[in-house]
Amino acid sequence: MAGIGSELLFTLDLTVAATALMDFGQTPIGHRRVGAVEGGRFQGPKLKGTVMPGGSDWLITRPDGVTRLDVRLALKTDDDAYISMTYFGLRHGPAEELAKMMRGEPIDSSRLYFRTAPFFETGAPKYAWLNSVIAIGIGDRKPAGPHYDVYQVL
Repeated sequence: MAGIGSELLFTLDLTVAATALMDFGQTPIGHRRVGAVEGGRFQGPKLKGTVMPGGSDWLITRPDGVTRLDVRLALKTDDDAYISMTYFGLRHGPAEELAKMMRGEPIDSSRLYFRTAPFFETGAPKYAWLNSVIAIGIGDRKPAGPHYDVYQVL
């Protein structure tokens, strides 16, 4: 795709509360689960900070085995600015890798398709540029929680 480039915004590591996972069971559109995000860290060339507790990850695993992500996070930069980060995404891969992931075991992330589309919202003048970027995230699932490399599309 000529003319499309990207630049790393930050890496993001989330800690999810495995014991607080709410399982809604099989709904008409798939298996619904909701996880609480306890916190985490993000770091990149233009911003870094902490993921505040209170975020959530609304997951639905469709009948075809694809999991759709719907996540809301509050980021707090190291210079005390708040940034809302929301993202939607898809995750799928071989059943054996997904089963290991669900058990909290290390996985071969190269065997997963794990992509997100983050959007940002902030009133902080220093980070207002985030309000008008398109971003993509490439995910990996670590035992403690998801890891993402988040890129701005240029």
